[in-house]
Amino acid sequence: MSNKVSYVTKEGLKKLQEELERLQNVERPKISKAIGEAIEKGDISENAEYDAAKDAQGLLEAKIAQLKDTIATCRVIDESQIDTSKVQMLNKVTIKNTKTGATMTYTLVSETEANFKEGKLSIHTPIAQALVGKKLGDKVMVKVPAGEMEFEIMDISL
Repeated sequence: MSNKVSYVTKEGLKKLQEELERLQNVERPKISKAIGEAIEKGDISENAEYDAAKDAQGLLEAKIAQLKDTIATCRVIDESQIDTSKVQMLNKVTIKNTKTGATMTYTLVSETEANFKEGKLSIHTPIAQALVGKKLGDKVMVKVPAGEMEFEIMDISL
């Protein structure tokens, strides 16, 4: 078990639990069946299907163990206790690029819940790290591969 604690929402914990259940109750039996079918084909010492199925089983078991560890060590954040006077985990932050005027809105979440397409940004990204602790109207410099970008915090909400 790791000592790393991840913070998740109730929704995030539910998704982790559903994924664990799917891996254990759907994927694990599929792989067991594939191993059984490969064994039925004869000599397993030179059976590529058997080797592939065993490799897939190992990867699956590692993923299951990792998910169990994450679920066991995560802490659910009480959304009613979240402050919006400064940027922190689970805040929805609207920022404006001061150079281009483009605005973006991100919700700062744990690594396990991050999904850029849904606007959920990991708290460990450079942008999120620069925003944490800042207040409405603050300007922040973010180091990106292309150099530095300046953003202004336009809104902080839940």
